[in-house]
Amino acid sequence: MRETPDVETSSEEYARRFTGAVGEYFLDVQSSITLRLLAPSPGARVLDVGGGHAQLAPRLAAHGYRVTVAGSEEVCRARLDRFLPPGSFDFRACDLLDLPFPDRSFDVVLAFRLLAHLEGWRRQVSELCRVADKAVIVDYSDTRGFNSLYSLLFDWKKRLEGNTRSFITFRPGEVPAECARLGFGRQVVQRELFVPMVVHRVLGRALGRSGFSRAVEKASSVFGLTRALGSPVILRAQREG
Repeated sequence: MRETPDVETSSEEYARRFTGAVGEYFLDVQSSITLRLLAPSPGARVLDVGGGHAQLAPRLAAHGYRVTVAGSEEVCRARLDRFLPPGSFDFRACDLLDLPFPDRSFDVVLAFRLLAHLEGWRRQVSELCRVADKAVIVDYSDTRGFNSLYSLLFDWKKRLEGNTRSFITFRPGEVPAECARLGFGRQVVQRELFVPMVVHRVLGRALGRSGFSRAVEKASSVFGLTRALGSPVILRAQREG
């Protein structure tokens, strides 16, 4: 059976999780890290797998990257059409675990908000690496930090957020090891936030601004907490040789 988690992440309901000052702060952190990891490949051909959420494609196009988005269904392009000028990106509806592109078709391949919602995540990583010429960049959550309490706190998180969904948390090093096995062993890891997103969201609603989030995450970065225990993880894995 096909797995299509990006149909949900491409929806307007999902996008509401990132509205407001705190949501914009999350997306700024994510895109800033991604653009830094893409900096060695200016103007690259980028495939954004499952990128119908439009969290990255508009920013990448604005920075001169040639963007193609792969989505499970045609409906996954709706937000892209809203936020990107016509002709500024390509879209392909397909089975994300069986990408319809030749080997090494793109300089860099991205997958955000995807691996944590796929039972067949290893197959997905294999496809990302197959069609990438230079590098793969993915995000995921591992079991370090507050994610070690995932099973205990998920019900509480769902009551607070309402529209959250379950996700896979990976063992430390599990995703990097899979990329290395496929020949993408030159790796850089960046971690986004130390404090869980749900805490930021609750306080952001209460305070009506992102000042607390910015302050606590800056302090966490200074003291090395984000680097050691932060989540989500953003991994750039570069093809060896």
